[in-house]
Formats: sequence, structure tokens, C-alpha cells
Amino acid sequence: MSVVLDKPTLWQRLWPLVRGYDLVLLLALALLCTVGLVAMYSSGFDHGTRFVDHGRNMLLAAGILIVVSQVPPQRLAALAVPIYVTAVVLLILVALFGITKKGAQRWVNLGVVVQPSELSKIAVPLMLAWWFQWRDGMARWPTFLGAFALLMLPVGLIMEQPDLGTALLVMGAGLAVIFFAGLPWRLVIPPVLIAAVGIVAVVSSEEQLCAEGVRWPVLHEYQQQRVCTLLDPRRDPLNKGFHTLQGMIAIGSGGLHGKGFMQGTQTHLEFIPERTTDFIFAAYSEEFGLVGNLILIGGFLFLVFRALVIGARASTVFGRLLAGGMATMFFTYAFVNMGMVSGILPVVGVPLPFISYGGTAMVTLGLGLGLLMSIARDREPKARSPL
Repeated sequence: MSVVLDKPTLWQRLWPLVRGYDLVLLLALALLCTVGLVAMYSSGFDHGTRFVDHGRNMLLAAGILIVVSQVPPQRLAALAVPIYVTAVVLLILVALFGITKKGAQRWVNLGVVVQPSELSKIAVPLMLAWWFQWRDGMARWPTFLGAFALLMLPVGLIMEQPDLGTALLVMGAGLAVIFFAGLPWRLVIPPVLIAAVGIVAVVSSEEQLCAEGVRWPVLHEYQQQRVCTLLDPRRDPLNKGFHTLQGMIAIGSGGLHGKGFMQGTQTHLEFIPERTTDFIFAAYSEEFGLVGNLILIGGFLFLVFRALVIGARASTVFGRLLAGGMATMFFTYAFVNMGMVSGILPVVGVPLPFISYGGTAMVTLGLGLGLLMSIARDREPKARSPL
């Protein structure tokens, strides 16, 4: 007696690969990518193939998302230590043999030129999430001391390059993991109060601190100049303050509804510097105004909120902490970029996620989203295909 087995359909073969994807997260991603393509088409109209390349980078990030999302969180946890060690070793190689461009030593030649600090944006949250799971989520001071050491090693190496923007992103994601692991409020509030007092002191003493010949400890000279420019961009409007002033002018001139698609004068008369990369938010604001900004900000908040929901529903400590770290990374990316363009934060060279041009940053975003999708898919029941 012979048994005839029906050949599975293409959908039945693909179903295990697409099952469990978080559709709400994909909706937020679709909104941001659409805004990114529209903004890039206008701001990059005379930049050759940047619009096409931006779309290609998005497809590359989507491919990375799909591949990483197929890896179970348990396997990601097993890879956390090797990935972290690799990132730290590469950062040390940068410090010893790195390539210097525009005064910063951030790249290393391994046959291909790579920027290891980008890997750290993913490696640090992965490592810290693994650390707290390995410690069984114990909220004890030796566990937190170890976590801070694991965080500050790569952050310190990145600061030495110097790369303040990337260091902020790595630190933000790492601190979020530590906070979500149960860091007591009594340890959180004092540094926040000290930082607030420090900001007030710097603002009130601006003239003395930014006087000619005064040098600050810890910060490099160019970083000090960026803080002074933030406090008073009109101090040097044609040089150090030019970026900030032009960004503020473009955002303000957009008004409520903006000047219209392809109608931005600050953008198309080339007053906005780096209008396809770090300052693309200014170009977008000029053409789409406050209404467009609210849509964009809503998209980012939607993405961050959904990432936190995925973390809250995760089945393991590792998944919860990693999702929290990824949510904070996306929030920090957007907040720092919009803040520096609008003049409320120093210019630190952080791109706007999915909007700014840049292949390396898009790969990092694809990795982060892939990690979130992996966590979201892991909580789904292992159901068979409905077909």
C-alpha cells in the first residue's frame, strides 16, 4: 500500500520564515522609510545617485533584518560575548593602528576599511543583556559594577577616537539595559541632579567659560567649541555657528505646513550644510513644516513604544533587556539628531534613523530591528501553518 504525499505549496514553505513578525513595528518602519525616501529625493536632488543609493541601503537593512530575525534569542545570547570581545579588540586596533580622517581616528583597515564603533552600538546592549541573564537578573551592586565596567570600556575607547556622537548612542543603550535590569532610583537621581546643576552652572558662566584661551578638562577643544556654539551660535555665525544657525532658520521658515515638496529655498540654494546626512531634518522641516515634523516624531515614538512593548512581552530576561536597549538606541538616535539640528544640543554628527543618507548607519538599524523581530517572534506559539 503506497502513500501519496502532497507537495507543499510555496506559501507553506515560506510560512515558518514570516510567522510571528510584529506587524505594528513593520508599520512604523514603513512610515519612517517612506518619509526618508521623500526627504532624500528632495534634499539629494543634485547629489547624483543618493536617492537610489538610499533606497538600496534600505533594502540592505531589510535583508539584514530578515536574516537576524531568524536567529532565536537563545542563540543571540550565546553570540553576545564573542561579538562584544570582537568589538573591543577592533576598537583597540583603531587606537593603535587606526586611519585618521578629518582629525578623528575611527577606522581600521582589515582588507576593507571598517568603523568598529558602529558594531559597538549592537555589541554593548547584547553583552549587558547577556550579563544580567547570566547573573540571574540579580540586582546587587557587584553585578551593576561589572555592567558599568563592560559599558565604559568601549565607550572610553570611542571617546578617545574622538567620536562623541557614537559614544552617546552606545552609552544611552547600555545605561538603558542597566536601568531596566533594576538599577535603584537612589543611584539614578543623584547623577541626574548633578548634571542639571552642571548645565545651569555652564549656562550662567558662559562668558567666562567660552572666553579666548580657556580650556576645559576632559573634552577635546573642538568639543568645547561645539558646546560654546550651542550656548551662543551667533558668536561665530559664518564659521562654527553656521551649521546651527542655518538649521534653525530652515526649521523656523517651514512654519505650520512647510513650503512644499521641492520648494525649500534654504535647501535648494544650498544654505543648509550636510543636508542629506546629519542636517536632513532641517531640509525636511522647511518643506513640510510643523505638521510634517509631528508625523515624523510620531513615527519614531511609535517605533520606540512598540519596541518597549516587545520587551515587556519577552519570555526571558535577555529578551526584555535587549529590547529595552534597542528602544533606547532608536530614541537616542532621533532625539540627539533633532536636538542638534534645532539648536538645543551640540552638533555631534549623529544621523537621523532611516532619513539620513549612510550605509553603515542603515546596517546598524537593520541589525537592531532584526534583534527586536527575533524577540517578538520568540514569544509566538510554535503553531503550524494555517494552510
